[in-house]
Amino acid sequence: MPLEAFAHSAPLTFGVELELQLVSLSDFDLTPASPDLMHLLKRKPFPGNVTPEITESMIEINSSVHTDYHALLAELQTIRDTLVAASDVLNIGIGGGGTHPFQHWSEQRISAKPRYQELSALYGYLAKQFTVFGQHVHIGCASGDDALYLLHALSRYIPHFIALSASSPFVQGHDSGFDSARLNSVSAFPLSGRAPFTLNWDDFANVYFAKMERTRIIKSMKDFYWDLRPKPEYGTIELRVCDTPLTVEHAAALAAYLQALCRHLLAQRDAGGEHAPAEDDYLVYNYNRFQASRFGLDGVITHPKTYEQLPLREDILATLDLMEPHAQALGSMDALLHLAAAAGDGGDAAFLRAQYERQGSAEGMVNAAVRRFRGERRMTRALP
Repeated sequence: MPLEAFAHSAPLTFGVELELQLVSLSDFDLTPASPDLMHLLKRKPFPGNVTPEITESMIEINSSVHTDYHALLAELQTIRDTLVAASDVLNIGIGGGGTHPFQHWSEQRISAKPRYQELSALYGYLAKQFTVFGQHVHIGCASGDDALYLLHALSRYIPHFIALSASSPFVQGHDSGFDSARLNSVSAFPLSGRAPFTLNWDDFANVYFAKMERTRIIKSMKDFYWDLRPKPEYGTIELRVCDTPLTVEHAAALAAYLQALCRHLLAQRDAGGEHAPAEDDYLVYNYNRFQASRFGLDGVITHPKTYEQLPLREDILATLDLMEPHAQALGSMDALLHLAAAAGDGGDAAFLRAQYERQGSAEGMVNAAVRRFRGERRMTRALP
């Protein structure tokens, strides 16, 4: 079946998906509460959308389509407040973070949705190990060619989003040494990583996708777990490298940063900029991705054009400054200021490690993360 046509979408519109943890408040382990939570949420209007995820200790929330950062932030806060109220009824906690620090994959239950059952049958234990939690951001594109241009032009900034969102330092009860250990679980899947280097939608849809479909390895775009992928049914590109942040405020800021970057890259292309995407840009891609995952904001990346070594935190701060005119035009300066502050204080991975030391246990760290998601930042900092 040919790949569907690339849908029309208003350029630079955006939306957010967040995968969230469902936590028992007795032992702070994950709990298979999604069926009960979904049933409860059906009784009242829900802003955005909420769906089950691959295991029953997860849910995914989806925002509406937005043009404005503040409107997106307000909706995400309303969604959070609705979820928190429902979780209080069920006596569970809801939290962000890219991994749960001590859950055991073998204890997870695969959700009843047919697609998840199929994935479990295909991937075996990897499906349960995929109990990790990410943020996806969609950016509207005027055409499939624009989508592919942005997809490859953004490759240089992928480490920014990994480091700024990193919130998964602990795995299976231990500090992994990575700021974003979640991406190691994603990389285990055979169709993960980077998209093929095509800049023309006709070539992508009618040559690459057609060949892949003939192999019978894939049936749809959902079968690709790329860091960035086009979504023709929505008319978007989808960024998939982010860990789920500990707060919806941080999630909204990351989305606004991506929107500003896309505006910048499109303007640069239209002005005849000299830095068009090239396949050789990917020579440094996997290593830069590793640096951001392993060391977070303290990583050192290699510029894909000049091969200059760049401290990642400094590169992020310089790029945030560069994005100011675009953020001013889009009304998202507050988002850039939020991210600059996060880059300065170490972000969510540093917060989780500090809470582990302060609380003296992984359970206390999870409790702090749950409170932080609720918006109880002062309460979190006041924990003994």
